[in-house]
Amino acid sequence: MRFQDNWSPATLVSTRDLAAGIREFILRPDDYACAPYPVGSHIKVSVLVGGQPDVRSYSLVGDADPRGYRIAVRFAEDSRGGSRYLWSLQQGARLEVTSPTSLLQVDWQRPHYCLVAGGIGITPLVGAAQALIRKTPNVSLHYAVRSQDDAAYLEELSSLLGDRLAVYAADQSQRLDLSGLFAGLPAGAAVLFCGPMRMLDAARSAWAACGRQPADLSYETFGSSGRLSTEPFKVRLRDSGEEIVVPRDRSMLDVLNAAGHEVMADCRRGECGVCAVDVVEVEGEIDHRDVFFSAEQKHESRKLCACVSRAHGVVTIDTLERADAL
Repeated sequence: MRFQDNWSPATLVSTRDLAAGIREFILRPDDYACAPYPVGSHIKVSVLVGGQPDVRSYSLVGDADPRGYRIAVRFAEDSRGGSRYLWSLQQGARLEVTSPTSLLQVDWQRPHYCLVAGGIGITPLVGAAQALIRKTPNVSLHYAVRSQDDAAYLEELSSLLGDRLAVYAADQSQRLDLSGLFAGLPAGAAVLFCGPMRMLDAARSAWAACGRQPADLSYETFGSSGRLSTEPFKVRLRDSGEEIVVPRDRSMLDVLNAAGHEVMADCRRGECGVCAVDVVEVEGEIDHRDVFFSAEQKHESRKLCACVSRAHGVVTIDTLERADAL
């Protein structure tokens, strides 16, 4: 496993509202040392959903903060309940967090860096902007939001980047033209992206259309950013015919493991592919919410990442369990 979770008890030191529906949380582990962490790092946070313990991952915002780990959480009605739990907490609340880990690879020798954020996807890019601007002035950030009121960390980013920050507010008919943006980048430029799945699909398509190298586009997304609404669905096990309902507030991975099927997992963010299961049949539609599989693989729907992906209808899977092997 790439992630060896090291859990520590922590205190919610403070909260503040950043924008409409976005709240910042400062979480300080009991053993906090304010050590630097890699760009793109996230932590896992213990939550309660429906009275049951669960885990959510959140990107760390900015450089290491002496007060504790800084995360920002968008309150999402159409989610699995993690944001609702965190938003219910008061200063002084106790919970568990892991130490930071990162999958993002940054080539520090590039001539130009272009950061692209959509909505709450700004959270990991604040720290990326801070780190990159210390290396080179050739850093730009393009930030797409529904409205100016939805934009978090504008003052901090404006102070850091000046006119190298561009904000696109949909309610003001401002549109981020990804094709035009990518076509205008100098040769050898690297893009770091974080945003919802539809925006990621558009970014990948525009990047490929410009003839850019796939490895020069690094990205993250968030598991709640599916194409379909979040609703209960059924998982059918091929060999036994057993059907399990996945509620809207739980992941397929957690439900399968709770039922005793022991699906392996690692990042729980749809990035590493460890929890991928084989899809035998789909009665309905799969909502792939990972960034591990390619667009072609998602279209084929032969596998899905059980930690974040969902469905409408019934998905028959093969857990590779065999009765005659027991």
